[in-house]
Amino acid sequence: MDFTVETATDAVVDSFRETKDQRLQQVMESLTRHLHDFVRDIEPTLEEWEEAIDFLTAVGQKCDDTRQEFVLLSDVLGVSMLVETMNGSEEGTESTVLGPFHMTESPSRKLGDSIDLLDAGRTCVVSGRVLAADGTPIAEAELDVWQCNEDGFYDVQQPDVQPPGNGRGLFRTDDEGRFWFRTVVPSHYPIPTDGPVGRLLEATGRHPYRPAHIHSIAHAEGHRPVTTHVFVADSPYLDSDAVFAVKSGLITEFTESDDGQDAQRFGVSAPFAHARFDIVLQSEDPQ
Repeated sequence: MDFTVETATDAVVDSFRETKDQRLQQVMESLTRHLHDFVRDIEPTLEEWEEAIDFLTAVGQKCDDTRQEFVLLSDVLGVSMLVETMNGSEEGTESTVLGPFHMTESPSRKLGDSIDLLDAGRTCVVSGRVLAADGTPIAEAELDVWQCNEDGFYDVQQPDVQPPGNGRGLFRTDDEGRFWFRTVVPSHYPIPTDGPVGRLLEATGRHPYRPAHIHSIAHAEGHRPVTTHVFVADSPYLDSDAVFAVKSGLITEFTESDDGQDAQRFGVSAPFAHARFDIVLQSEDPQ
């Protein structure tokens, strides 16, 4: 069969007919059909297609141990959030994107420790519980948190300024499912714009900013893990997050507290910001 515009899709789909993994075959056939339809729709010139290949090559070349440009591309196209939303829990806390900066292992910390190693910025206490869908507290749940500093930078972005592990912590809940730690109120910030994804945003007239937030991943035996955010309620860009991750149920008040007893209990000085939220995990699907 001659390879023509009309026969191209069937020819490529047919080439996957011996694929042993049925899921892989399904994925490749669907990808081929949608990609070919896309090409027929926009009718790229040879020069435009070469430019597209160069763009994807540049995205890959920008990736390293502390930077994941392909994750960033998936984020700004809304694909990361679409996949998260499709796979999210109906009963538990809403899931959001992982983001490009979960690239290093968070150091283990004790409940009440500070993840702010620079002692700078607006002091904040974060507290809450990890719960099962029926409201039962989950003891020994693992909570991995990471955030930018008060200037909007993650530790991996400022290795000469921030010590490794700043803004990161791995905690385990107590017998009542509770967690608490000290930090600083994070800032809104731009996603990295010094690579091909940044050039794409500029070319399309989109801003690169994300509202202030704290990332977390919660794990517990017998439950589905959840990757999520806590968004600072009064932050700019809540209505135009560059990676489409804001969900109304994840917006949290970082309330100013003058309570001296609470300050003493948490090991901070008043006044301080206090963010309270619970994370609800859905049970694993029965096997």
